[in-house]
Amino acid sequence: ALNSLAGSVESAESYQDALVFFLTALSGRMERERTAWEEKAAECGDYYLMWTHQIKTPISAMKLLLNHPGLSERDGFLLREELFKIEQYVDMVLAFQRLESISSDLVLQEYDLGHLVRQAVKKFSILFINKGLKLELKELDYRIVTDEKWFVFCLEQLLSNSIKYTPRGGITIVAEGDEEKVVFCLEDTGIGIREEDLPRIFERGFTGYNGRLEKRSTGIGLYLCRRVYTQLGITVEVESRDGQGTRVTLGIPVPGKEDRYKE
Repeated sequence: ALNSLAGSVESAESYQDALVFFLTALSGRMERERTAWEEKAAECGDYYLMWTHQIKTPISAMKLLLNHPGLSERDGFLLREELFKIEQYVDMVLAFQRLESISSDLVLQEYDLGHLVRQAVKKFSILFINKGLKLELKELDYRIVTDEKWFVFCLEQLLSNSIKYTPRGGITIVAEGDEEKVVFCLEDTGIGIREEDLPRIFERGFTGYNGRLEKRSTGIGLYLCRRVYTQLGITVEVESRDGQGTRVTLGIPVPGKEDRYKE
């Protein structure tokens, strides 16, 4: 291809003709590379989609095995905890795959905040029990406007982080509301976040000092939350001090006010 291009340029009768030959060849090469990249990206996407669906089969089989009468209660709890983590990672992969088309996937409706919170918390009961953590649900009797699936997914990511980095104590969830918005707070008594890490916690792939200690942090959960919250018109703030816990505060649209919080 390079020899052909060189021959065409050399045989050109003018600088303008040579430039046309060169730009035409360059454009063709860029188009071929773009097509190849798109095909590779589509193939990769298809693979991850296939993987997330196929792994559900062994997960279901593991759930059946957990009901074996010879399994001790303690071993059963520990296995269920690890199985739950696998399911969380699968959900994260699926969410990441759907992120680019999230705007067409959203269904904004009015929901009871307490119902959505209890829906998410229920899934984490095994982790609260295994770690001996307390959960305190305070005032949550508010109506909000959001997408149920994506709101619960993000709340699960926040809960997962809090539980992971809270060795003792517990988590408190409370909300306050007015005619403008509902302010939702999730606060833990965990190890906190270093001050220098706070500005970067929503970056894709950033795990921070505590994440590197944990060695199982993906740096994807909070990144997904920020992207989803932007689409849902939800503001998010994180306050934390190293060794003193973390508080996540959400500003959630209420019926009739949802457009005001769109970014």
